[in-house]
Amino acid sequence: MSGPEIERLIQLLGKLPGLGPRSARRAALHLFKKRESLMQPLMAAMTDAAERVRVCGACGNLDTSDPCAICTDGRRDKAIICVVEDVADLWALERASVFRGQYHVLGGVLSALDGIGPDDLSIGRLVNRARGDEVKEVILAMGATVDGQTTAHYLTDRLRDCDVEVTRLAHGVPVGGELDYLDDGTLGAALKARRPL
Repeated sequence: MSGPEIERLIQLLGKLPGLGPRSARRAALHLFKKRESLMQPLMAAMTDAAERVRVCGACGNLDTSDPCAICTDGRRDKAIICVVEDVADLWALERASVFRGQYHVLGGVLSALDGIGPDDLSIGRLVNRARGDEVKEVILAMGATVDGQTTAHYLTDRLRDCDVEVTRLAHGVPVGGELDYLDDGTLGAALKARRPL
């Protein structure tokens, strides 16, 4: 139906999250239609990113410098570390502009089914950072999944010997949420995490 170059592009696009074979084919066709205005600039941006973007040795963020811009920002609170599963979670918190401390990217969560153990994540580096003189609090911002909660409990145990307060994100009713539309687990978490007004 098409040459090997086109098929290779479609197969590679199909490996991106949210793109199946049909969506990848449509994306490839769109790229070819917009070769000058989209495909070539995209190719240059991808080449530049592949050459310049690296993982921050301090927190695990992606940036063109190591340490990253967040780690070197003197206005951020070095006494608080927010632990996230991956860079997408860090970017979500930054996009919301609600946290002004430091981050630590684990690189995933513990998962017996997927064969991901403590040695596969950057837990040792987190413990070393938490033992630093400046750090007073570690916020565990894991997802409300079984693996996320298992990871949070494991981290709590590992951080017990450090002189830091370990907290976690609240779970429950989202802002603007209606009780009738929430699942049982969310309602249960909201009731357990209730607080006085």
